[in-house]
Amino acid sequence: MPFSSITAESIISLLTEHHLLETDEPLQPDSDLFALGLDSLATMQLMLHLERDVGIAMPASAITRESFATPEKLAALVNSQARAL
Repeated sequence: MPFSSITAESIISLLTEHHLLETDEPLQPDSDLFALGLDSLATMQLMLHLERDVGIAMPASAITRESFATPEKLAALVNSQARAL
């Protein structure tokens, strides 16, 4: 099955569907996830959902505050990891 790019919107959907980030503010592609309350546990849960859904293994070196800062940045990271397969 060919890889279908992950979008910032799909990251936002994962966050809301799995209740990983509860906020009254609507999430946007450039929303600062950590400022809105994303913590380390939710970061790891999000990573696990992404690995399962996309079928990649995220290297520990890629799991940084910067790469998980916004849905847009996280989508770019996931897409680059998936293309590298």
